[in-house]
Amino acid sequence: MCGFAGFTGYLENGKEVLTRMMDRIAHRGPDSAGQYIDDKAYLGFRRLSIIDLDNGSQPMFNENKKIVITFNGEIYNHMELRQELIAKGHVFANNSDTEVLIHAYEEYGEDMLNRLRGMFAFVIWDSQKETIFAARDYFGIKPLYYAVCDGQLIYASEIKSILEHPAYKKQVNTVALENYLTFQYSVLDETFFKGIYKLMPSHYLTFHNGDLNIKRYWEPVFEPDEGKTLDEWVDDIDNVMKDSIEHHKISDVEVGSFLSSGVDSSYVAATFNGDKTFTVGFDYEKYNEISYAKALSDKIQIDNYSKLVSSEEYWDAIPKIQYHMDEPLADPAAIALYFVSQTAAKHVKVSLSGEGADEFFGGYNIYHEPLDLEKFQKLPQGLRTGLANAASAMPFKFKGKNYLVRASKSVEERFIGNAFMFNEKEREKLLKNPTGKYPHTELTKPFYDKVKNLDDVTKMQYIDINFWLIGDILLKADKMSMAHSLEVRVPFLDKEVFEVARHIPTKYKVNQHNTKYAMRLAANRYLPDMVAEKKKLGFPVPIRIWIKDEKYYNRIKAAFTSDAAKEFFNTDILVQYLDEHKEGKADNSRKIWTVYMFLVWYNDFFGDGYNGSAA
Repeated sequence: MCGFAGFTGYLENGKEVLTRMMDRIAHRGPDSAGQYIDDKAYLGFRRLSIIDLDNGSQPMFNENKKIVITFNGEIYNHMELRQELIAKGHVFANNSDTEVLIHAYEEYGEDMLNRLRGMFAFVIWDSQKETIFAARDYFGIKPLYYAVCDGQLIYASEIKSILEHPAYKKQVNTVALENYLTFQYSVLDETFFKGIYKLMPSHYLTFHNGDLNIKRYWEPVFEPDEGKTLDEWVDDIDNVMKDSIEHHKISDVEVGSFLSSGVDSSYVAATFNGDKTFTVGFDYEKYNEISYAKALSDKIQIDNYSKLVSSEEYWDAIPKIQYHMDEPLADPAAIALYFVSQTAAKHVKVSLSGEGADEFFGGYNIYHEPLDLEKFQKLPQGLRTGLANAASAMPFKFKGKNYLVRASKSVEERFIGNAFMFNEKEREKLLKNPTGKYPHTELTKPFYDKVKNLDDVTKMQYIDINFWLIGDILLKADKMSMAHSLEVRVPFLDKEVFEVARHIPTKYKVNQHNTKYAMRLAANRYLPDMVAEKKKLGFPVPIRIWIKDEKYYNRIKAAFTSDAAKEFFNTDILVQYLDEHKEGKADNSRKIWTVYMFLVWYNDFFGDGYNGSAA
């Protein structure tokens, strides 16, 4: 696990610029640094040593030094690929997975990507072809950002590196802000920094003579198979998870595991045969999973290290966290992940985590909704719409109001993922200068079109894999762990695991019994009864309570009435949201948090907030 940065073209002070870019992401690789410079390309690398500790330094070259690579991630089938490439005549100089990528590129070109099993973002400079070849893994576990300025490519593992290049001029992308208000994360290909883009998962790019080309090389496809019994599916899940966890443990350093109260991390912790698990909690019973984690760790005979996070620690860390995030993220669990990564990093360099199980196996509670709405949606559309309009017109809340409104809509209209903060009317009212670009259905429609023949639960999974997983779950997993120089590995997000998951019928994913039904049965073979039916929490955070506290209410109010807030928002509406929440008239906590996280991020990158220099 590492970080890289670089650019094409010649700069008179190019080495100095490259060094500054690398220094901004030193947290991603504190063990060593390396550079490659010629008159047409600059490649920089920061290393966190995990595999082949003595010989895995980068940038790394092929035999004639015409091809050079910087790589962030792990290739779990690199030993198998190595033997395949040796049989084809390739000669290896070390035992790293990085060198396997070089020879795979020489042998297969872009076709190498579908042979890889792992998490990766890498950049190859082919000096003979004067071409950059860069790629990102199937699900977006590892990040890669880029910009084209003055006809040259600038790229990095984190946006903050690109900001160091003199050709890039920093500017807020207000279209990204508008859509963030709905999704709670940066949803567009273009980031919050105008002109800086994400390379999306399962895509690669080539850059040659100023010409940028981007292509998709793989796509997650669900094809339910009704031909197997439930017991057969449970066996398949058990077998593929055992295999994935074994592959994800490949390391020359110790591997630990995160542990919340959910079945996902519990399954991994109970089966990875390691010595250490890591947990955080908060000083409210409903928001503290430490006692559960310790009890489970005792039962499976593994050490648990935990941290009780105070409200002061949490709030004081927010500016640093939004800096590390690169873009605003309104998921309060990101900060919990920051502290569990901090705890783990004191003991190990690598930790396993449970991300991806919900998207692959149908775990989110919202996936119950199609079953809950099924009977009502058999009514004629006109009747459903009429009842929904009548309910919406009533000025007061009543039990079932939200049900009637949501049941009147198709899944394509009502579902964008696990978060839906501000609708288009709300954000138009809130923003000073709304652009009106990209209503949420416009962004999700191309993806819904690809799964139009599948059931609603599977459609929701597909949307989450292409939106929520990338923009929220994996963003915070990478950025919060790397802030502490910790490599997080996600065995559920494995190509072979998905190959099983994509065929499981919906009745074995979501039913009246539970979500993730078949996966839970597989997990329960290893877990005590205390876990079997426990509701998923996943490091919950008491922001709803904290915002009502005078101290934190005043902190947010100061941000909501600041000059920065006045630049983007109608601040009287912001204060109204805040006051209504404090007075108990409405639970506006998530909307408040969404705006507040943007303002903290804006102060970090465009004001006098945290800039990475403080301890």
